[in-house]
Amino acid sequence: MAQGAGRTTAQVVAVVALAAAVTVFLSVAAVRHGFFDLRVYYGALTYWVRDGGEIYDFLKAGTQYGFTYPPFAALVMLPMAYLPWNAAIVVSVAATVVVSAVVVWWLLDPVARRCGWTRWFTLAVALCLAAAYEPMRETVNFGQVNMLLLFLVAVDLLRLLPAGNRWAGVGIGLATAIKLTPGIFVVYLLVTGRWRAAATAVGAAAVATLVAAGLFPDASREFWTEALWNTDRVGELAFVSNQSLRGVVARLDPEHPSTLAWLLLVLVTLVVWGWRCRAAVAAGDEAAGLALTGAVMCLVSPVTWVHHLVWLLPGLILLVDNGTAAPARGRRRRVLLAAALIGYALLCSRIVWAWEKDFTGVDGFLGSNTYVWISLALLLGLPIRRDQPSIRAV
Repeated sequence: MAQGAGRTTAQVVAVVALAAAVTVFLSVAAVRHGFFDLRVYYGALTYWVRDGGEIYDFLKAGTQYGFTYPPFAALVMLPMAYLPWNAAIVVSVAATVVVSAVVVWWLLDPVARRCGWTRWFTLAVALCLAAAYEPMRETVNFGQVNMLLLFLVAVDLLRLLPAGNRWAGVGIGLATAIKLTPGIFVVYLLVTGRWRAAATAVGAAAVATLVAAGLFPDASREFWTEALWNTDRVGELAFVSNQSLRGVVARLDPEHPSTLAWLLLVLVTLVVWGWRCRAAVAAGDEAAGLALTGAVMCLVSPVTWVHHLVWLLPGLILLVDNGTAAPARGRRRRVLLAAALIGYALLCSRIVWAWEKDFTGVDGFLGSNTYVWISLALLLGLPIRRDQPSIRAV
């Protein structure tokens, strides 16, 4: 008992020390964005609900940024219009922390059980490390919804789908109705032959969209006919924060980025992704499917801001999972754990911002696209656990 108490005390001290170190790191490295995106949501909803304006006509003062999400997202966020600003911040941060803890635990629990790690200690260390992860801290500092969407998708892929639950696909559908980019997970279900789950996802997205259209016909009409196609509202494609293949191509020639080159890159990337996802599902590795699809979404989306790269978090955790499952003194373990460490360190470092003003030359090409290279490395090299039972199509 004394030995167990001593171990617990040591773990508490370690967590406190790590939390203090992360706090110091964030005080130096983290950029304060003043909940910029949350201010856009809050301003647009207030303008719409309280001032009688149209939500998609709102632009944050002095900027070109307005509400860019579908009307169902406005419906989900509607209570925010009735909250004080500080309360909206608290809700945003608390929701992100809670869903992040759940997703991280779902992915780490098999590692903790296999390695005999204390479960609360494992989660506490992981959350401290997640707080230092640039996409996560950007998500919190901007007041973004990324982790909420990842949570909805993970409910389907990590909990409902492997269990053959008839509601599998609802989370993906709702995430797609809130923000269109998670719709690639519907394609994932189709590519891997889960027709019922794909139909459920499409049905959930359609129902959510129709409910929003019934409640807000004018806003829905404006979004689907005008706001959706107004690319000026999302920012500059060549901006170094855009860590997608489109960003890579745009930084090669900001004045005349090649759409053809981008489309060819996207096509090749999707072919590789489809092949790897089918292999993952054949092996029963749904977590790998989640990670691979998150990585490809970041790559093929025209705009992938740094905070969107929370979708790479499952891939980094799975590198640790596969590394710890490998033989203790084997080369495979060393390579996978080193890859996880290097990828995580780079994604904490803000390294791409060193080329924010000038991304020309070989160093600019390599350095300004560092996070793109990590996404590609995960897509190409993330191991698939072939010791898992096949997942029955649902």
